[in-house]
Formats: sequence, structure tokens, C-alpha cells
Amino acid sequence: MQIPAKPKRVVHREHEWATLAEFATRVGDSLRIAVVSGRRRHGKSFLLQALTEAMGGLYITAVQEDGVTAAKARFAQALAAHSGLPTQALRLDDWEELLRTAFRVADRPERTPLVVIDEFPYLLQHSPEIPGLLQHLYDEGQFGTPGAPRGALVLCGSALSVMHELLSGQKPLRGRVMIDMRLPAFDYREARRYWGIDDPHTAFLVHATLGGAPGYARLTDTDPPQTPDDFPAWVTRVLLSPDRATYSRAETEYLLREDPRIRQRTTYYELLTAIADGATTPTAIGAAVGKDRTVITHPLEVLETAGYVRRDQDLLKQRNPIITVPDPVIRFNQVVTLPQAPLVDLGHPDRAWQAATHAFHSKVLGPHFENLARAYTAAHLPVDLPHLPVGHTGSTEVPDPGARTQHEVDVLALAPGDLPRKPRRTITLIGEAKATATPRSLTDLQRLERIRGLLITQGHQADNAVLALYSLNGFWPDLEAHATERPDVLLIDLAALYGEGPVRGGAART
Repeated sequence: MQIPAKPKRVVHREHEWATLAEFATRVGDSLRIAVVSGRRRHGKSFLLQALTEAMGGLYITAVQEDGVTAAKARFAQALAAHSGLPTQALRLDDWEELLRTAFRVADRPERTPLVVIDEFPYLLQHSPEIPGLLQHLYDEGQFGTPGAPRGALVLCGSALSVMHELLSGQKPLRGRVMIDMRLPAFDYREARRYWGIDDPHTAFLVHATLGGAPGYARLTDTDPPQTPDDFPAWVTRVLLSPDRATYSRAETEYLLREDPRIRQRTTYYELLTAIADGATTPTAIGAAVGKDRTVITHPLEVLETAGYVRRDQDLLKQRNPIITVPDPVIRFNQVVTLPQAPLVDLGHPDRAWQAATHAFHSKVLGPHFENLARAYTAAHLPVDLPHLPVGHTGSTEVPDPGARTQHEVDVLALAPGDLPRKPRRTITLIGEAKATATPRSLTDLQRLERIRGLLITQGHQADNAVLALYSLNGFWPDLEAHATERPDVLLIDLAALYGEGPVRGGAART
């Protein structure tokens, strides 16, 4: 069967569509299984519904509120509807027979059978035996059992921990799944195009609050801001309005409920707030919430596997985790909405926003700009400057014994092929990313020179490392003039990050 073209209504997702469409159209006499997971609002259902329609497949979605009897009835109704029968025509009360029937009704002439079960974790709440039954059906095809189900099965869900648990340890589906796809949010450039925001600074502000989850663009029910001056009114109307679906407090509650392990949400809120406020290690987080590190180990692991906390490793040091809140909606909620909840509840979102502006700039925009700088360096800088080698990209801390301090390095890139956290790494780029209102100056460049010297002293190969300054609000003229003459300096502003302006500095020349 020919791979169907991606419909125009499916924006971006070229790689994901090609991967799933090829999987779904491959001809064979056995069952093939794929798992698709991802945070809510990322467009999993939208993508899979489009694929199912393009292939004439069977799409079934589970409902959280259903018990086992209602879930089986809903499943049978979907089978009947796909077969062109009255919705009550099929009465099947056995999960194995329901699953076998799903592949029979999807198996039509000249079509590769495709069955999609969306919100799969909801079925597991009351029917944990389903993965074992799918293992049995899969193995029948591998053993050549006559009448074994054939075709493509996609299991989809938003509860990341549940979906990943399907393939862990001795679970029935481990080793039987061909594709394990975690659907990401749009990257910051894709998100800007999707929202239709012309101004890069405004696009950055929106991305810092809602990220790249495409579902939020439809939920806002209002035109996006087009200038930074439009942003305050937009954010109070969209994120600080309790009657909106995008109200960050309600949305965060909704997201946390996705993981069945998160029950005592007060503890998880405390941890998220501590991390959003700048605590980035288990010890610092424990101190911020007044609990021993061992007490918070399990809740942190839950947040991490659920996708609400990210644990990155220092690019150069062993056992130096950097824990952050990667989801902009949750970060905004912990930094802005929760501290100003009394004003929001009283119907004063404008006053709440004014009171939170400083925290928003320091604890939301600052970290988000650093993330964008690293994302640009890893994904786009090698395209803009092919002569500059970029391998593993991340951040690090560099001790400065002479000054009795530690230098935080926002962006660090190793040479291609070099592995992190090994001695004597070859460092190709050392960068600082600042979202302050003040342009970057020669003092910032001198700090990077100091850090490069310290890395060389520590034994790393950093003599030829490029020094990169990333700035939300530009550079002073004397720095720009100086950078032009320096073959080891890059100046990267917001226009360059969004691909609308050149990367400047002598190192940009081939």
C-alpha cells in the first residue's frame, strides 16, 4: 500500500507522519505494535486521527470515567460503527474477543489493517490484563498460527509513566513494540509559525508562557499578541483568567492528574515551586521545602518520569544534576499564578501581573532564554555556520579557585564525537545567554575569556573554543565593533535565534 500524504491540516510533524505512515502501511501477515506517548495538548490524537482517516483504519478512544463494563460496550460500539452496523449490534464481553474482532473489522480488501487505541492508560485502570492479551495475539502471528491477527496497532496515551511502563522489565509488550514514539512539542521556531506571530520578541514571550504545545493555540480563543506591548493584556486574559481553559492553575492541576501516582498533590506543588524558584539539585530542593533529600527522592522521580521535571547532567562533571521545570505552563503557574492567586481570585489579573512582573522576568524569561540558546546551538547553529563543529550541547559549572566562586556556563558545546563527563574534552563553544533589558557588553566577553582560561587549566582542550554571547536585547556598539575583529567571538541576538538575522562576530566568517 502506498504511504498516504500528510494532510494539510497536520502542521509540521513531517518526521512523525512519515514514521507512523510507513509503519502502518507495511504489508505483512503478523501484528505490528507501536506506542505513541506525549504530554497532553501536543496533538497526538489529532495526528493519529488524521492517519486513521487517511488509511481507512479503526480509531477507538477510551474514556477515563468508564468502568470495565462501559469500556467494553464503548469498544464494541466503535467496532459496529466501523463495520457499518447499528452501534448496539455487537455484544462482546471478553477483551480478547473484542481485540480479535477489532483486527477483523479493520482488515478490508486492498488495505493494510490499522487499529488505534487512544487514551490506552484509561483501559489499564480497570483491565490490566490487556497488554498480556496483546502479547498473546502478537505471538500467534510470530508462530504462524492460522487466523492470527495481522496489521498495525497503535497504543496512545498522555500518562507518560504508564506508557513507558508498558515496555519495561518483564512487561508483556517488552520486545514486541517496533516504534516507541514520544511526540514532542513544536520547537520554538515551529511554534512561532503555528501561532502566526511575526515579531520574534513577541513569539519568545508567548513561547515562554505556553511553550510549543499546539493545542493551546486552539484553546485560547483569542488572537495572539503581535507586539511586546500587546503581551500583558493577552497574558492576563489567557493565563490569569479563571474562566479560561488556559488558566494556568487549572491546567497544571489537569496535567498532574494525568499521572495516577500523583495523589498528594501538595508535595508535588512544593517541589515544582522550589525548582521553578531556582533550586536545581536534590539537596537544594530538599532545603527549600524543609525536607530531607531522601524524603523527596521518590516524588522527584515521579515528576521526572511524568515529564514535569527534567534532570540534565552537567556536561563536564560527574554526579552534578541540573533539575528544572521544562514545561512553560507549569513554570508560569508556580512563579506567577500561585503567588498571586488571591488577586486573581478577586478578579484583579492586571494587578496580579504587575506584582509578578519581576519574578516573571527573572524566573521565567531568564531560564527560558537559556533553553532557547542551547536549543539553537544544538539544532540551528550547525546549519547557520557549518564550519563550526558542534557536538553534545549543555551547561556546566566551572570552579574559579582564585576568585573563590563558581561560574555558571549557560551554553557549552563539545566537539562532535566527544562524550560528556570525560577528562580532557575538546570544547568548541562557550556561551552566556542573558534575557536582561541591558545589552551585552565587553565585560561579558571578558568573563567568557576567564572561563575559557580556567577550562584550559583544568586540562580541557578549549584553546580554540568560540566565545558566544546570546542576548535578548542586543549588544553595545563597542562590543559589536570588537567582536567583528575577533575570529573567536559570536554575537547572537533574538533575530538570529529565530532565523531572521545573521549571526555576527568574526567567528561567523568562514
